[in-house]
Amino acid sequence: MEQFSYVIALEDTEERVDKWISDTLPDISRSYIQKLIKDQLVFVNRVPCKANYRLKLNDEILFQIPQAVEPEILPEDLKLDILYEDEDVLVVNKPKNMVVHPAPGHYSGTLVNGVLYHCHGQLSGINGVLRPGIVHRIDKDTTGSVIICKNDIAHRSIAEQLKNHSIVRRYHAIVTGNLKDDEGTIEGPIGRHPTDRKKMAIHSKNGKPAITHYKVIERLRGYTYVECALETGRTHQIRVHMQSIGHPLLGDTVYGTEKQPYKTDGQVLHAKVLGFMHPVTGEYIETDAPLPMYFQDLLQKLSN
Repeated sequence: MEQFSYVIALEDTEERVDKWISDTLPDISRSYIQKLIKDQLVFVNRVPCKANYRLKLNDEILFQIPQAVEPEILPEDLKLDILYEDEDVLVVNKPKNMVVHPAPGHYSGTLVNGVLYHCHGQLSGINGVLRPGIVHRIDKDTTGSVIICKNDIAHRSIAEQLKNHSIVRRYHAIVTGNLKDDEGTIEGPIGRHPTDRKKMAIHSKNGKPAITHYKVIERLRGYTYVECALETGRTHQIRVHMQSIGHPLLGDTVYGTEKQPYKTDGQVLHAKVLGFMHPVTGEYIETDAPLPMYFQDLLQKLSN
């Protein structure tokens, strides 16, 4: 049986239908939407449409998504950078451009594919076959520490620590401009952007509480090297909060400007320090992921 979804373009967007649907449904890639269009599963005003069709005021869109078939997620030897490992948990230093878990259009080369190989399939099953062992994630373009749980006991413990905001998470970033204060706290509830479904925004009505503490590490030429400590962990939290005070991350074409002066493959953001209570022993474990080379090179270029 196929799943039907209905959406209506309420504005005279003049936007391509494939882009509009992928922006509205950020978990589905634009290439997958284009495949649905090619298979004549996307209709505008009850007529099969082409990917380059540009939406007009009050166009009605009907699209059909074939019922999901659980794909087989295969182990892959991805030569993971392991920061810590024991029989219960694993902390990996994720590189740039690696997706954390499989999704439409990304069923190989993900962190999950790599940890399945490394752990011989011995991972927590709480989040199902697509996200075995995954308790939290970071963006594809963000580098640094991700914790993986090898069993359900560990998974429940780490998930509870995340819920209670007791896990230490300190990120390093380069932001545009010169921050006025050496340190500060940004508070602002974060929720889905009201018009751009791929973005998050500070949203007083529908947002969830979010707190970021920042401090300056080094002042650079036109930029500032900062550490951001998360008190909460909302989607795109650091990126949204730093933009809100006028200092978006270098390389962030979503919350900053599309034209960037340096080739960074996305935002310059690194999950450096991760600290948690071991789910079995109760011992405090802290890992420190070294800065990736591109980040180090940027710091050298921008240093006064």
